[in-house]
Amino acid sequence: MNPTAAILLIGDEILSGRTQDTNGNHLAKRLTDMGIDLREIRVVPDEQGRIVAAVNALKGRYTHVFTSGGIGPTHDDITADAIAAAFGVGIDVREDARAILASNYTDPEDLNGMRLRMARIPDGATLIDNPVSRAPGFSLGNVHVMAGVPAVFTAMVESLLPGLIGGAPMRSVSVRIEQPEGQVAEPLAALAKAFPDVSIGSYPFVQNGVFGTNLVARSTDETLLKQVEAHLLTIC
Repeated sequence: MNPTAAILLIGDEILSGRTQDTNGNHLAKRLTDMGIDLREIRVVPDEQGRIVAAVNALKGRYTHVFTSGGIGPTHDDITADAIAAAFGVGIDVREDARAILASNYTDPEDLNGMRLRMARIPDGATLIDNPVSRAPGFSLGNVHVMAGVPAVFTAMVESLLPGLIGGAPMRSVSVRIEQPEGQVAEPLAALAKAFPDVSIGSYPFVQNGVFGTNLVARSTDETLLKQVEAHLLTIC
């Protein structure tokens, strides 16, 4: 059985449509490569109570919870406080995090009070390296807290994932047919029943006025996947 995961995206800007999330998509692909099964993605606003509730709901359900957003220097960056509250631990500026931040500035006065917010780490957490802007993320229990800026998030993911244990990578095959979804629903249902350990889906499209369907099968078992692919090709 593969480890499982959830992604928690934090930020009013995502919910308002001002920012289009790419972090969830990037991490979903990386987790698939590692054999960590992503089961859920949630989006919550910059409200501590909502973040705490979501973290508490997810951390007991999945092997890993990955968060994105809300660990910067501004007043609405409240994720670190929310994680501390969810685990019932204290939070303060930590000396190792402060030293990492200080390496960014030639003038010590540039490390002002607001920037020091990025060195506030919940008690008991371990740091996640950030080679882009230096301000670290952190892991507490099975919750991994990372920045929302895509370039920084991606770098943090690459720092974090090698230390996690994965499982069997999920593989997929896709067969494109120029038939509407309803026309292939019956044989597809029979195939899904015959191969319960393979996830089989159909995804309709319209191109140049032609209705078609992409048939996709996913499994960690390559032998079963090849068998299902052979059956999918007969539906064409």
